Amino acid sequence: MGCNTDVCRLEPELLQLNEVSSLGIKSNSYVADKLFEQWLSLPDSVALVKSSLNKAKTCVSLNVSGATSSPKSGCNNLVPPLSPRSSSGSPRITKQRVGPSVLGSSLKVVTEPVKELIPQFYFKNGCPVPNELKERCLFRTNQFFYGHANGLSLDEFKPVTKEICMLPSFFSSVLFKKIDVGNTGVVTRDAFVDFWVNGNMLTKDIATQIFTLLKQPDLRYLTQEDFKPILRELLTTHPGLEFLQNTPEFQERYAETVIYRIFYYVNRAGNGRLTLRELKRGNLISAMLYADEEEDINKVLKFFSYEHFYVIYCKFWELDTDHDFLIDKENLIRYGNHALTYRIVDRIFSQVPRKFTSDVEGKMGYEDFVYFILSEEDKSSDPSLEYWFKCIDLDGNGVLTRNELQFFYEEQLHRMECMAQEPVLFEDILCQIVDMVKPQDEEYFTLQDLKGNKLSGSCFNILFNLNKFMAFESRDPFLIRQERENPTMTEWDRFAHREYIRLSMEEDADDASNGSADVWDESLEAPF
Repeated sequence: MGCNTDVCRLEPELLQLNEVSSLGIKSNSYVADKLFEQWLSLPDSVALVKSSLNKAKTCVSLNVSGATSSPKSGCNNLVPPLSPRSSSGSPRITKQRVGPSVLGSSLKVVTEPVKELIPQFYFKNGCPVPNELKERCLFRTNQFFYGHANGLSLDEFKPVTKEICMLPSFFSSVLFKKIDVGNTGVVTRDAFVDFWVNGNMLTKDIATQIFTLLKQPDLRYLTQEDFKPILRELLTTHPGLEFLQNTPEFQERYAETVIYRIFYYVNRAGNGRLTLRELKRGNLISAMLYADEEEDINKVLKFFSYEHFYVIYCKFWELDTDHDFLIDKENLIRYGNHALTYRIVDRIFSQVPRKFTSDVEGKMGYEDFVYFILSEEDKSSDPSLEYWFKCIDLDGNGVLTRNELQFFYEEQLHRMECMAQEPVLFEDILCQIVDMVKPQDEEYFTLQDLKGNKLSGSCFNILFNLNKFMAFESRDPFLIRQERENPTMTEWDRFAHREYIRLSMEEDADDASNGSADVWDESLEAPF
């Protein structure tokens, strides 16, 4: 029986002859050939070989009892390899017996690693608009622009700002001007789609959209001037501010106050350059959306409340006796019924916590006063803690030491003695402050020690505000009940509410004494 040399090549181990050494067979090929020819001459062997060959041709597993075949003699993976001779069971022996077929099969083992396709994750101009979102936006756009082939005017465009762009309605004029670059007075459907959809504004978050609309093209931050257009539109359109339309001077003051408050809380760097990161981390966007939905502007406590503006402006007006819109040391020392010490007022006018915007030396402008009163009346906020920390840190080394605290408390102690109050020794005060703040090192206090501690503001009051120090020591139950009833209100919110009631009652009393509720002294430009 003839056979192919490759197929009939004998591997001695496969004979499994216990009485004949496999090494002996390997050294004498003649014996191996004779034994193999003798085995092939047997009828059972012939039948077995024919059956195995037929199965190999059809790629069927060869499961023959009493005989073994090499995995190299058929299709790949047709027959599992023999058990390894070694008792260790190492998988390396098994792997050595698996390989390409000796029959010359065209199949090859794939050894090259599969390349994984990573989708694009960075787009210079923002992520492309998903088709579903784009189609929905275009459908809504077509509805608003239907019947307006020549485009929409500013008044007609306002619903587009709110319904399609999902922006506050007082952004309409800013958005309109961004699209109408030629100042034609109308915005066409194609121009809007090109700016909002094709310009990838649709896929940006609302903070990025607002930042892009407000900022100047060549800048990467917002300035105070950038907020004036939206505040002008807010004053014109908001129902809660309609009563100011006949007093443009107070419209301007209101807008300025809102801007100063925005930069006080949101511009944490304090450099007058509000970045996108700061805008996203602040709560300005939510306040804008709330102001757009709420008809009572006084309910928008963050930034936009008219009552808050009224309190700030009236407080400034009371101190500015000559009404030159500037305040000096002697004016500020009268704040809060002479609550502050001379030493802390000196530190404020040395411009340590914040450089004055006033061009007049030794005088504080309205913007500087806004920063002061927000810091003074809410010492729980981070901007306030930073403001007063700089005042107390005499050497500017970033820590408050015992000597620095004692320097400011000495005047406080003297004032208590003059008012026949029982003096509290500094050693006792220092222990109280340590217990309140719980600093990491009791030898000094860092800004980080003060932040996150609800009692930090009271520590500053102990050092330089006698009235608030006495109120803290007496633990006024009325104030405690107020805090429990309105836990979401800040110290500034409660102060502004109390002061607005007091100021409005004083104004009502003045009007009653004058016999008219419409008295207006335009020569002094007194507040509302």
